[in-house]
Amino acid sequence: MPTFRSHDGTELAYHAHGPGAPLICLPGGPMSDSSYLGELGGLSAYRRLVMLDPRGTGASAIPEDASSYRCDRLVDDVEALREHLGLDRVDLLGHSAGVNLAVLYAARHPERVGRLALICPSTTAVGIATSGEARLELARRREGEPWYPRAYAALAAILSGTGTDWEAVEPFRHGRWDAAAQALHADEERRRNDEAAAVFAAEGAFDPEATRAALAAFEAPVLVVAGELDMNTVPAAATEFAGLFPDAELVLQPGAGHFPWRDDAGRFVEAVAAWLRQGE
Repeated sequence: MPTFRSHDGTELAYHAHGPGAPLICLPGGPMSDSSYLGELGGLSAYRRLVMLDPRGTGASAIPEDASSYRCDRLVDDVEALREHLGLDRVDLLGHSAGVNLAVLYAARHPERVGRLALICPSTTAVGIATSGEARLELARRREGEPWYPRAYAALAAILSGTGTDWEAVEPFRHGRWDAAAQALHADEERRRNDEAAAVFAAEGAFDPEATRAALAAFEAPVLVVAGELDMNTVPAAATEFAGLFPDAELVLQPGAGHFPWRDDAGRFVEAVAAWLRQGE
């Protein structure tokens, strides 16, 4: 797999899939390797997906300075990848926690971004909060599912501060709690660097007010994709996120959770590919 040296000499790896113009993809976790993204349901048929393994994950090296795992400092890794690819501007896609990194990069280097796709975004970097009641209201839409009673009770306990059974609520992150979703979840700990994840959002990583101001002046086209059933990023939060940009399109994918390319690959790819073609 190809590698490059970042600003501090750390060797980072990425995986490339498909033909065409590059689309740099930043995984979530936070600090998971990019393997769970696969080829984003077949989006690789339309663009060359450049999947970055963040430092300390996957095939990327562990840095000497653990504080470099902080999200705002990871921006320099994305810039180093742009330079390595020889691109004046990049099209950038972030998923979940990776959206925090994508928007910090866009805020710091707006002239380097051609198009920005934000998939089921974490909203930490922009300070959008979701109430417990909003999550419970969304969860109640899954009442007919066989796993629902235990999952709902666990979620209600967590939100009230009396429970910690995160394993039980996992089905709420998926449009279908099938064998593929369960396998994805079972592999999550292997993909994630927990030490790095603990630093990702450390004090100083985010300045929501400054980031929101920068995004209000961000002129490139933005796509926000949200899952209709996503417990991580409820549709109202995704809608508010899209409203931070002057030129943003919101796609709410029916029946999808936090991994919409797995819940309905055809619908996901059709929406993202059509939006990307607008820039060609």
